[in-house]
Amino acid sequence: MTAIHNGAETFADEALQGLVLAYGRDVRRVDGGVIRAAVRPAGQVGVVLGGGSGHYPAFAGLVGPGLATGAVCGQVFTSPSAAQAYRVCHAVDAGAGVLLVYGNYAGDVLHFGIAQRRLLAEGHDVRTVLVTDDIASAPIEERDRRRGIAGDFVVVKIAGAAAEAGADLDAVERVARKANRHTRTLGIAISGCTLPGATEPLFEVAAGTMSVGLGIHGEAGIEDRPLAPSSELAVLLVDALLAERVDGGGPARVALVVNGLGTVKYEELFVLFKDVAGILAERGVEVVEPEVGELVTSLDMGGVSVTVCWLDDELETLWRAPARGPAFAKTVPGEVDDSVPDVGQWSDATVRLPRPSTAELVAAANDVVAGLELVCATLAEHEEALARLDAVAGDGDHGSGMVRGARAALAAGIAAEHQGADAVLVAAGRAWAEYGAGTSGALWGAGLEAAGLAANTAGTLNTSTGVQAVGAAVAAIEELGGARPGDKTMLDAMHPFITTLTTSSTTESDRPAAEPAGGLGGESVRPAVWVEAAAAAGVAAAATAGLKPRVGRARPLAEKSFGHPDPGATSFAIVAMAVAQHLMERSLQ
Repeated sequence: MTAIHNGAETFADEALQGLVLAYGRDVRRVDGGVIRAAVRPAGQVGVVLGGGSGHYPAFAGLVGPGLATGAVCGQVFTSPSAAQAYRVCHAVDAGAGVLLVYGNYAGDVLHFGIAQRRLLAEGHDVRTVLVTDDIASAPIEERDRRRGIAGDFVVVKIAGAAAEAGADLDAVERVARKANRHTRTLGIAISGCTLPGATEPLFEVAAGTMSVGLGIHGEAGIEDRPLAPSSELAVLLVDALLAERVDGGGPARVALVVNGLGTVKYEELFVLFKDVAGILAERGVEVVEPEVGELVTSLDMGGVSVTVCWLDDELETLWRAPARGPAFAKTVPGEVDDSVPDVGQWSDATVRLPRPSTAELVAAANDVVAGLELVCATLAEHEEALARLDAVAGDGDHGSGMVRGARAALAAGIAAEHQGADAVLVAAGRAWAEYGAGTSGALWGAGLEAAGLAANTAGTLNTSTGVQAVGAAVAAIEELGGARPGDKTMLDAMHPFITTLTTSSTTESDRPAAEPAGGLGGESVRPAVWVEAAAAAGVAAAATAGLKPRVGRARPLAEKSFGHPDPGATSFAIVAMAVAQHLMERSLQ
C-alpha cells in the first residue's frame, strides 16, 4: 500500500521535490520534470523520456550523463501534459535537436505529439521513438500496437550513450529505433498496486497465482497461472522471449534486465536472474553486462519482468558505455583479480585433526553419520512447530535454520566418513555453522566441532566417551555464546542433560564395560541413562516458558517471550530424545 504521502494531489510533485533535494548533484528541477545537472558539451543531442509518475527509477531517476537529458513527469500513472513536455524539451535543446522516448500509451502519444508539433513549428528538430517491447500486449505482426514497459530503460540507455558520444540526431534516433526493434519484455504480477490515497489496489491477483503479461498500470495479462518456482518461471519467460529472437549476425548475445515492479525484493530478483541466465546459457545466448534491480516499477506492485535486447557490435558498445543518474550508474569495470578462487575451488574434503584418527574412530564413523541422518529427519518433522515458536519473539526462522544446518552437516559428515567419527563431527560442525547461520547455527556448529575434537583426544567414541564429547560441546557453546543457565537459551536444556549423564556415569563406574570397539552400543553408560538425560532436557526446555530472555535477540521482547518455551532449548531436547531412543532401540536388538 502506498501509505507515505501528504495527499494524492501533491504526491508526484512532492516526490520530485524530494528527489532533487536528495540528488541535486545529478538533476535539477524544471517546470514539468527534471533535467541533468552535469554540464553538457556544446551541440549535444537532448534525449527526453517520460510518462506518469509511480514508476521510479523511470523516469526521473534515469537522467544524467549517458542516460536521458531530461524527464517529463506526469501525475501517478497519468501522461504528462503537452505543456510539461514542451517546457522540458525547451530546457534541454542545445541546438542539436531532441529525441523523445516514451512508452506506447494513448495519453503519452497525444500529449508528447502535441508538444512535438509545437516545437517543430518553432524551429526545433524533435523526433520520437515509441517503445513497444511488451510482447504480451499484441502479436508480433502488430508490434506497433505493443506497450512500452521495462524496454524504456534499455532504449534510453542506448540512445543516451549515443548522444553522450557526440552522435547527431539522425544517428541517435536510428540507434534508438534499432534498440527498440531488438528489445522484448514479458512480466508477471502476483499482487496489485495501490494509488496514493486509495484503500484498495487497482487490481487483485488470486492467492497462489500469477498474472502473466500484466502491464505496469494493471492492464490485463494474457492469462493467470499457478504461482511457480523461480526455475519454472524463468523457463516460461525465456521461452516466450526467445520465440521472438532477433538475429543480429554473429554469436547470439543479449543485454538482460531482470526488473522488480515494486515489492519483489532484490534477493528474489537475483534468484530469478540466476535461473534466467542459466537457461540462456543452455540455449547458446551470451548475457552482456546484465542489470538486476528496480528500474521501471509500478508503485507497490508485486511482480517482475525480464527484458532482452539482442545486441550487435554497435548496440553492445552503447549498452556497455558509462552512465550516471540518481538511480542508475554504469562504470567501467576494473581488472578482474584471477587469483581469488571461484566458488567450488576451496576444498574442505579433508578434515585436519590434532591426531590421526584411530581404527576405533574409523569404525564408529558410520554410526555417527546414521545419527546425523536421524537428527535431520527429526528436525524436518518439527520444522514448522519450531518456526511458530520462534515467531513469538523472533523472526520465525529457527526451524528452517536448524533443518538447513543439519542437512549441510550430514552432507559434510558423509564426505568425511572415510576419515573417522571424529572427522565426521568436526566436518559436520563446520558445515552446520556455515549453512545453518544465525546464533543457533554458530552454537550447534561449535558444539559438534568440540565433540569431534574430544573424540579425537579420546581415540574412541562410545556411549562412555560420548559423555565426554557432549560435555565438551556444552562447554564450547557456553564459552562462545556467553549465556548461562537461566538466561532462556538452549543451555537451559543442555545443562540438565549433561548433568544427568555425568552423574549416572559416575554411579555406574563399577559396571563391567561390554562395549564393542568402535561402536555406540554396549553398556559403559546404559542407553536408558541417555533416555533419562534427554527426558531431563525436555522438562527443562518446557520450564523455560517461565523465564524471560536475558541475552540474545529475544531479550528486548522479554515480556512477549514469557509464557513460551525457548526455541533453542526445545530443538535441543527434541534432538536429544530422538538420539537417546535410537541408542535404546539398538541396545535391544
